[in-house]
Amino acid sequence: MSLQSDVEDLWRRKQDGLTAADATDDHLGTLDEFLAALEAGEVRAAEKGSEGWEANEWVKQGILLNFGLRETEARTYGGVTYHDVLPLRETADLNERGTRNTPDGTVIRRGAYVGSDAILMSPAFVNIGAHVGDGTLVDSCDTVGSCAQIGDGVKLGANTLIGGVLEPVEDAPVIVEDGVSLGAGCRVTSGFVVGENSVVGENTLLTPRIPIYDLVEEEVIYGELPPERRAFTRFVESSVSDHELFDGGAYKPAVVATDVEEQTLEATEREDALRE
Repeated sequence: MSLQSDVEDLWRRKQDGLTAADATDDHLGTLDEFLAALEAGEVRAAEKGSEGWEANEWVKQGILLNFGLRETEARTYGGVTYHDVLPLRETADLNERGTRNTPDGTVIRRGAYVGSDAILMSPAFVNIGAHVGDGTLVDSCDTVGSCAQIGDGVKLGANTLIGGVLEPVEDAPVIVEDGVSLGAGCRVTSGFVVGENSVVGENTLLTPRIPIYDLVEEEVIYGELPPERRAFTRFVESSVSDHELFDGGAYKPAVVATDVEEQTLEATEREDALRE
């Protein structure tokens, strides 16, 4: 049987009543093999096909099984005892691929993939099922949520939140494609897709509930930022309008997207000195 079929069989057993107390060494062995495949980049929670990004349901099922079929245990990290169903990810392989993570606060959970020539600055957190591509910078105070897919050569500015979408299993997670630069304090949530080589201004919220005013194609879209856009937050008039509790009109957040200019790209290039 393949790893996928093993995980799907275990998922059916879990749906039929299998619990952590009933899980055997064979069951846990399947889950360990699955986590190793995630960490090696052999399987991913979502992949891009001819019609866009789609979730790999069985991979998300495997992640959920690690919570449903494992007992919480006392574990130690950095001299501190914590309680969780999984230990943190081993990081010895990162140095072999030119990737570095700084101490005292860079946390990579088991089942997360981190590519080559990447940098993770503390404090930062990369959750189970996340995929961080080659040459990507995860800056201080960043969170990469469960199953989030971060491409190659991405820059996540400090204090950036990349949300995770673990359930429902059929929904694709947050996607940040190759070459994207997110300014400090950005938040990307609820399965939003940031198109490749886009540059997003500081403190911008990208979520399917906020409209994207794409000035390139002159249309309003939701749930994605097209490739090669420069995006920033603006406020537009809300349908709430006047209300007795406040003077004047009401406004709601929106995002404006324009073409990326060469000067903008030059300003977001990563410093080569960081890689030497």
